[in-house]
Amino acid sequence: MKVRSRFMKILSVIFVILCVSGNFSTTSFATVSDKSEINASEISLPIIPISQTGFREIPRFKRVVALANGSAEIVAALGYKSILVGRDIASTMPELASIPIDESAMQVSPESVLSHHPDLIFIDSNTSPANALTTFRKAKIPLVMVPGAFTMNDIYAKESAIANALGVPKAGAALEKQLSSLHFPSSRIKVVFLYLRGTASIYLIGGKGSGADSILSTLGFIDVGAKNLKIAFNAMTAEELVKLQPDVILLMSKGLASVGGLDGLVQIPGIAQIPAGIHRRVVTVDDSLLLSFGPRTINMMKKLRPLIVKAASRP
Repeated sequence: MKVRSRFMKILSVIFVILCVSGNFSTTSFATVSDKSEINASEISLPIIPISQTGFREIPRFKRVVALANGSAEIVAALGYKSILVGRDIASTMPELASIPIDESAMQVSPESVLSHHPDLIFIDSNTSPANALTTFRKAKIPLVMVPGAFTMNDIYAKESAIANALGVPKAGAALEKQLSSLHFPSSRIKVVFLYLRGTASIYLIGGKGSGADSILSTLGFIDVGAKNLKIAFNAMTAEELVKLQPDVILLMSKGLASVGGLDGLVQIPGIAQIPAGIHRRVVTVDDSLLLSFGPRTINMMKKLRPLIVKAASRP
């Protein structure tokens, strides 16, 4: 359990890097006739309307800096974007473009945060450096620790922590209802999640606990990596891919770009020997979105399921 926790923390750091990284160029799906990609710009933030709570609850705080990964998204989704005065670098959706980012190179800037005169700061286990947190405590600014989210079920605790801290339980319950009402029929389509960073020679198969397994199982698909591999991320070999025989490959967008797009992907040993590779059945999701496990996950999944179903039917 400690090993998995440590790994997921590392993965969350990688996720933050990917949100702002420009290391990989965009590669088009020139050889795919239909769209098989989800861009973050397509996924709107599901903001809770007043009609769902009966009235707009008054939050306990008026100037909030959200440094915890994805916490600014949740504050905005609850309907309280107006109290945000600073945000984390991973909350990248257009709706938050006007909110200042208070991180640089994944390090919090105490001066920047304090300049906003916050009365509450959301942090998580990755918020650093430690001396910045010491500075906030000395300034007697309340700090609220937000739990990380690495599965669909973890989203509840993350959103609840923020809603409770703000004192807006009705909005929190409405956001929870959006998630709990998400249901999809079962499918026999076999999907494998591959984590690729070709320029760094990283080729991994997602197994049990990868995060993608939670998404795929909720969507009703068979995650053949999670079904057969007990470790979250496993070295990708041709032999292992052939054993799994996935119908569809799920990738992060920059992962596909890093191996030269679809044409480069099928050159990787083992890919051309599996149904997903033979028929070029590949679906990608923006790196900042796929494993974000926040309010946008709901709308992302609603778009992802039909894309996978369509890809699986490609001859």
